[in-house]
This record gives sequence, structure tokens and C-alpha cells, in this order.
Amino acid sequence: MLGSGTRQHAEDMRSRVAGVLAPMGLRLSAEKTKITHIDEGLDFLGWHIQRHRKRGTDRQYVYTYPSRKALRAVMGKVKEICRKSVNLPLPALLHRLNPVLRGWCAYFRPGVSSATFQHLGHCAWQRVIGWAQRKHHKANWKTIRRPYCRGG
Repeated sequence: MLGSGTRQHAEDMRSRVAGVLAPMGLRLSAEKTKITHIDEGLDFLGWHIQRHRKRGTDRQYVYTYPSRKALRAVMGKVKEICRKSVNLPLPALLHRLNPVLRGWCAYFRPGVSSATFQHLGHCAWQRVIGWAQRKHHKANWKTIRRPYCRGG
């Protein structure tokens, strides 16, 4: 019966789980407990879990991606760090950014995250460029790039 149930089976299972949890003093939250089809996907602990057809085949697999909410959260942290640290030198800014990015990427590494990591890297780089332009607001990009981007 696993994997081929109907919506009614899922609702019955939810009531059974609630019955098991009640003697322990626990209860299911109605707002957080969601019944959805795996093809629609769901968000859980920062992951988006969804079934897709594997490219080049007719087989379907369940994939885990970083959720959009988790991506927005880390991009907000990067933005906040770059906004608050305008007076710091570049190594100090990177010293603050690296643990945030490294920790987030380490958490989401087991999933299908390559495209998300590329997007996050691009956004973080744009934030650092914006930080440099705010720090040297009267200089043009060529003048800013020389001390920060050696060789390119």
C-alpha cells in the first residue's frame, strides 16, 4: 500500500498518527500538516522535495532541492552583511561572508543544488561588487576593480 495510496488513505493515516501522538501529549499542527501529491512537491526543513522525470529516460525519481524560502534567507543574510560592512576592508567582509555561505552550502550539498549554488554565487558576487562601488562611490568600475580583482 506504500506509494499507491489515495488522498483518503493519507487523511486516515493522519488521524491514526494523531491518535498515537495524543497519549504522549503531542499533537499535529493543522497549519503545518499538509497533504499534497509528490508531483506537486513540498517544502520541509529548507528542502523542496518533488518527483520529476529523469532527463533522457521515462523513469521518475524524487529529487530534493534547496527551497526558495531558504535561498531568499541566505541571500538576505548576504545583503545584510554587505550593507552593514561598508567601512571594512575586503578581507574582513569576506571573513564575515564565508562562514554563512559555506555553512549554507554544506547543509544543501546532498541535494540537487548545483544550479542553486551557481545562482547564489552570482548573487553574492553582485553584492560584493555593489559593496565596492558604495565604498568607492566616486570611482569608476575600472579603478575599483584594480585593487580588488587582481588579474581580471
